[in-house]
Amino acid sequence: MNARASSILLWIIALIITLSAAVYQRMTGPTYPVTASADIGGRVFEFELPRSHSGEGPAMIRVPTGARNVKGYLSFRRVNSNDEWTHQSMGIRRGTLIGLIPHQPPAGKVMYSVEFNAPAYSNAVATSEPVVIRFKGHVPSYVLIPHIIFIFAAMLFSTRTGLEALLKRSNVKRLTLWTTGLLLLGGMILGPIVQKFAFGDFWTGWPLGTDLTDNKTAVAFIAWLFASWRVWRNPNSRWSPLIASIVLLVVYLIPHSMYGSELDYTSEVDAPEPPKPGHLGE
Repeated sequence: MNARASSILLWIIALIITLSAAVYQRMTGPTYPVTASADIGGRVFEFELPRSHSGEGPAMIRVPTGARNVKGYLSFRRVNSNDEWTHQSMGIRRGTLIGLIPHQPPAGKVMYSVEFNAPAYSNAVATSEPVVIRFKGHVPSYVLIPHIIFIFAAMLFSTRTGLEALLKRSNVKRLTLWTTGLLLLGGMILGPIVQKFAFGDFWTGWPLGTDLTDNKTAVAFIAWLFASWRVWRNPNSRWSPLIASIVLLVVYLIPHSMYGSELDYTSEVDAPEPPKPGHLGE
């Protein structure tokens, strides 16, 4: 196999690894919707319950049952609060149960559960434990899209650099510098801007907070800065880029938004009033 063909093959392998890691991170993160199901009279239906809501307005909980005789009840309370549970009847539109969770400030979290009832059948609960949904501000697409592109590209180039270093090929220095630059743009510049739009702060990692996304991005960037310094001094350096690529892969596999920003309603002087019982979504 000639050099060009082998390089293309390595890019394909790097792309497969990157896509697999991205899918794994997305599906294991705390903001990925919960797949739930209910069995009412032997009829089983599946649906998704959201765990993230952005922008203004309430979070809409939609449960398509395909039946008009199934009633739904939405119960919720704010996380980190002294609230009592709020219970609401869900509205129904064209066979879909709809409930609304009142809008919360950025980083506010609400736990909720859905219960069903139909004539002649006992109640059915969607999930064994309440689902937690986190609210965040709207992130403009002109910020979010470049952030995602640069972060994905950084992971792709990181994996490709690691393969280059492992096989002792000649492009390690150039790929290392590209990876570091992409990570700088996507993670250390655009990342905090996204965080500011979503949760009101540029940085909530160490030492200001426990946001794992901020912390893991910083660790990966430090590893790649060190690798860049090493290959700049010695273009034949292999171990530092290889280790940095492993660090970023491990970081990438950690679920996104773990230990993220979280509003404490019990300590806020001007905390919003708890939501009042009502019949939302009807």
